[in-house]
Amino acid sequence: MAAGVTAVATGSAGAAAPGCTVDYKVQGQWNGGFGANVTVTNTGDPVSSWTLEWVYAGSQKVTQGWNAALTQTGAAVTAKNVSYNGSLGTGGSASFGFNASVSGENAVPTAFKLNGVTCNGGTGPGPGPGPTDPPGDRVDNPYAGAKVYVNPEWSAKAAAEPGGTAVSQQPTAVWLDRIAAIQGSSTSMGLRAHLDEALKQKGSGELAVQLVIYNLPGRDCAALASNGELGPTEIGRYKSEYIDPIAAILADPKYAGLRIVTTVEIDSLPNLVTNVTPRPTATPACDVMKANGNYQKGVGYALNKLGDAPNVYNYVDAGHHGWLGWDDNFSASAEMFKEAATTEGATLADVHGFIVNTANYSALKEDHFTIDDSVNGTSVRQSKWVDWNRYTDELSYAQAMRAKLVSLGFDSGLGMLIDTSRNGWGGTARPAGPGPRTSVDAFVNGGRYDRRIHLGNWCNQSGAGLGERPRTAPAAGIDAYVWVKPPGESDGASKAIPNPEGKGFDRMCDPTYTGNPRNGNSMSGALPDAPISGHWFSAQFQELLKNAHPAL
Repeated sequence: MAAGVTAVATGSAGAAAPGCTVDYKVQGQWNGGFGANVTVTNTGDPVSSWTLEWVYAGSQKVTQGWNAALTQTGAAVTAKNVSYNGSLGTGGSASFGFNASVSGENAVPTAFKLNGVTCNGGTGPGPGPGPTDPPGDRVDNPYAGAKVYVNPEWSAKAAAEPGGTAVSQQPTAVWLDRIAAIQGSSTSMGLRAHLDEALKQKGSGELAVQLVIYNLPGRDCAALASNGELGPTEIGRYKSEYIDPIAAILADPKYAGLRIVTTVEIDSLPNLVTNVTPRPTATPACDVMKANGNYQKGVGYALNKLGDAPNVYNYVDAGHHGWLGWDDNFSASAEMFKEAATTEGATLADVHGFIVNTANYSALKEDHFTIDDSVNGTSVRQSKWVDWNRYTDELSYAQAMRAKLVSLGFDSGLGMLIDTSRNGWGGTARPAGPGPRTSVDAFVNGGRYDRRIHLGNWCNQSGAGLGERPRTAPAAGIDAYVWVKPPGESDGASKAIPNPEGKGFDRMCDPTYTGNPRNGNSMSGALPDAPISGHWFSAQFQELLKNAHPAL
C-alpha cells in the first residue's frame, strides 16, 4: 500500500445520521495515474443508501470506478452506492475502487462526509489484519522487485516447438496435482528439485516461485477431466499425505530466501454455490461435497499449514467472471471463500490475495463494449453473450471481487492475480472495433475479443491465444499478470483415455459435444485429439502462439 488514511465520523446527538469509519488506500501508482480502494463502515444507525464525499487537494481526477457511482466536480468527488451495496447495517461495510489521473503530489484526502455527516478524526494506519502468524519478512507484493521462476521442464517442451523459443523463458507455475508430484520421479522434477533449481535461478536477487496446490478430496465435482486421486471422504489423506509433506518442504530454512507463491485449490469451492441442488447445473458429486464440507476443510487446512512459513504467500482461487460474475453467484462465492479461510485453524491473515481466470480463457479487458452500454434502448447485459452478467472481462471482475472480499474482512492490502496464459484472443479474427448497432447481440458479438461459443466453455478452446506476458503491478489492486496454466498443457482428453492419474473423460473436451446447461447447450468449442489434462498438447501450443495478443 502506497498511502492510506482512516477517518472516523459521528452524527449529532438524537439524529438518525450514521457514524462511520472510512479507509482510503492508494493501491498502486504509475506515471500520470493511480488506483485506490475505499472501504466505508457504518458505525451508527442502519442506512438503506449511502453517499460518500471528499475533496482532493491536488490535481486528482477520477477516470474509472467500480462498485460505486462516482462523479467529480472540480476537486470534489461524490461516491454513491450501486443497487447491490446500498444497505449498511450497524457495523456493515461497503468497498469500492477507482482509477484516477494525477500530476504532481498525490495527497491522500483527510476529510470525508457520509450522508452529509463529517468524518472527524485524524489520519491513522487503518484497521489491521487481525490475528496472524508471525509476520516474518513478507512484502506487500511478492512479485515486486523479483524475478519469477522459469520451470525448466515446461521451458524445454516449449522450446522444442516451432516458434516456441519466443516464450520458453516465460515463468509458469509448477502444478502439484497429486501426491506423487511432491516427490517427483525419474522423468519429472519433484518439489525439492524445483526449489533447488529456483535457488540457482535466484542468484543474489529476489525470486518468486509459483506453485499450484491442487488435490482436494472429490476435486472439481462438476468437471470430469480434472477429477483427482482422492475420493470425497479422504480428507485425512489430503492432510497427512499431501499438505503436510508440502508444508514441511516449504518450511525448510534452505528455501527461506525464496518468495513462494501458492495458488490454492482452483475451481472446487465455487461449485458449492453454482453446481448444487436446486440449481439446474447441479451434479450429485457437488451435492456430496457440499454436505461433507471437505472442500472448506481442505482449503482451510492448506492455508493454515502453508501460511506458517513466513516466505509463503497464499492466493486462493476465485473463479472467473464468466462463472461467478452474476449477482446470485458473486457475493455467495465471496462468503464461501471467507468460510474456507476461517476453517481448520486458518485466519483471514493466512490469505495474501486471490487469483482469477486460472486455466481459463476469459478476456482480460473488453475494449469495445461496457456493461453500461445499450443499443436501441436494450442493455448490453441483455445480450446473449453477457446474459445479465455484471462484468464483461477479468480485470473489472478481479477488482470488484477484491473490493467485495475486503468488505467481508479480508486485509485492505489484498492483492489479485490474473492468469493471462491463454486469454489473448489475437490473430486475424480479433475485432478492431465495436460490432454494428443493429442489435445488442450484433454489437457485442461483433466487438468482443473472447471468441468462445459460450462463456461456459473451458476445455482446449479453439482460437485462443497467449495473453499478456507476466508482469508486476499492471493495474490497481492487481499484484501481477501471471501464467499459472502452462501454455500447451491440455485441459482434458477429447475422448476417454485410461490413465493412472485418476482423470476422467468430460464431454466438454469433445469437439462434437452439443453441451449442457452450464454452457447454454452450446457446442464445446474444444480442439480435437487432445491428451489427458496436464499432458503436452502440441496443437494447442501452436494455436496459442498463432493467436497471441500482444503478438509475439
